[in-house]
Amino acid sequence: MRFVILIKADQHSEAGEMPSEGMLAEMGRFNEELAKAGVLLAGEGLHPSAKGARVRFSGKNRTVTDGPFAETKELIAGFWIWKCASLQEAIDWVKRCPNPMLGESEIEIRQVFDAEDFGDAMTPELREQEDRLRQQLADQS
Repeated sequence: MRFVILIKADQHSEAGEMPSEGMLAEMGRFNEELAKAGVLLAGEGLHPSAKGARVRFSGKNRTVTDGPFAETKELIAGFWIWKCASLQEAIDWVKRCPNPMLGESEIEIRQVFDAEDFGDAMTPELREQEDRLRQQLADQS
């Protein structure tokens, strides 16, 4: 199973404050543990929402709103994608993670859909298309 691990933003990350050398070293060690265990598939930090935008869909209309966005608790400061045997394994790894923020912080864990999760809606043609896209992405990396 794949999981996306969402690191929630706080006022410091939204202000563009960079992590300290010590925090980068701690996270680096944790990422090395994840990689050695075969759990880590990807992971990145994100710039503050002030450097981003949102696109709202309403029928055929698209409305673009430039950042920053007001509700810090709803924003994401970074993410990992992990391969774990279960949600509990992902939880266990997150509990070992260094605190990613200066004060209190929150990390959300969400399972990523796999093709078989879509049942009959994932026709053989759509599965073939999905396989081609995944192979193309693998070839690019």
